[in-house]
Amino acid sequence: MKFVAIKVFRDDWFSIEQETQSGKFYITIPVDNGMVEYSEYYEINEDELDNFLNNLDSVKKFVKDCRDHLNDDRLLIKPGKIRGKPL
Repeated sequence: MKFVAIKVFRDDWFSIEQETQSGKFYITIPVDNGMVEYSEYYEINEDELDNFLNNLDSVKKFVKDCRDHLNDDRLLIKPGKIRGKPL
């Protein structure tokens, strides 16, 4: 899998990315489980992409929900036994 950043929100520690092979869109947040830092990828659809690119409050709410594990059904890869904490 290869991801290309569409928009990076450096101050808020997340990005919107597209996976090049599938064309799917994701919100990406960094996490740390004490042994390794990695990214979690939450799938979004094109309507959400358009909304998130134009509505900072909306995307921040979605990211907060991701960090609170409320959007786990959208994860590209399900977490393992030692789940990381968002940075």
